[in-house]
Amino acid sequence: MRNLWFVTNPASGSATQEKCDAIEAVFEERGLKLVGRTGFPDEPLPDAAALAAAGADTLVLFAGDGTINAALCALSDWDGRFLILPGGTMNLLARELHDSVDPHAIIHAAHQHHETIAMPYIEAGPHRAFVGLIIGPAAQWFRAREAVRKRRFLSLLRAFRHAWGRTFGKGVRVSGSVRLRRRYQAVLVKPDPRGLDVAGVDARDWRAIAELGWNWVSGEWVSAASVTNALSRHLVIESRRPVLALFDGEPQRLERGTRITGGMSEQRFIATRLEAAA
Repeated sequence: MRNLWFVTNPASGSATQEKCDAIEAVFEERGLKLVGRTGFPDEPLPDAAALAAAGADTLVLFAGDGTINAALCALSDWDGRFLILPGGTMNLLARELHDSVDPHAIIHAAHQHHETIAMPYIEAGPHRAFVGLIIGPAAQWFRAREAVRKRRFLSLLRAFRHAWGRTFGKGVRVSGSVRLRRRYQAVLVKPDPRGLDVAGVDARDWRAIAELGWNWVSGEWVSAASVTNALSRHLVIESRRPVLALFDGEPQRLERGTRITGGMSEQRFIATRLEAAA
């Protein structure tokens, strides 16, 4: 970890310009060379050729899970390493890799001693999720969450009403090496080295819907409403129409018959958390 390309997203939650400047000061303090910067999404993410031309060996991502996902997918064939810093709202991937949520402490720890590990992911066509995948009507709550993040309270009311109505509608059905036997308001999938960790959420009364929506808006995975759990090798979308899915919080449409599988990345993620390194 010597030559760094720094990717930030000021809209991701906590990646303010002042914090970015402070992180760059830590780079300089540790004798690390900054060979490139990207302010996403105003600037395009660097490709492998640009990173190679700059001599970058590590891509430092100070952003939320969605921006991190975009970079990891765009650079899936790059042979450098990734240092994930918590710069968003939930920072779930950063928490998997590091003991601390302080970017400065993570950089110091990574420079002194770290392990480079592989990470499991979920894959559906060109899309990947390193934190989690949400399929079905409950994915509509992402609009409400974006409104909260941007403090657009009129948009929040419209998004809340839309998501509420959609969540009460028909659920989604998936099949695969295991079968969830109902239509669910949400199918939550987490990456697991053994396959896919699947939970079907059935929330049809208003109290359960309120819990489902509030947990999503506040940035928490649904747990209390989970009624079906399984470990599966793959899943297949059975719905007749395209269904909304959130890959690390980013919306995509999945067609009927889309096959969802799990995989493992190369050993390119810098980890400072002892359990992650083990």
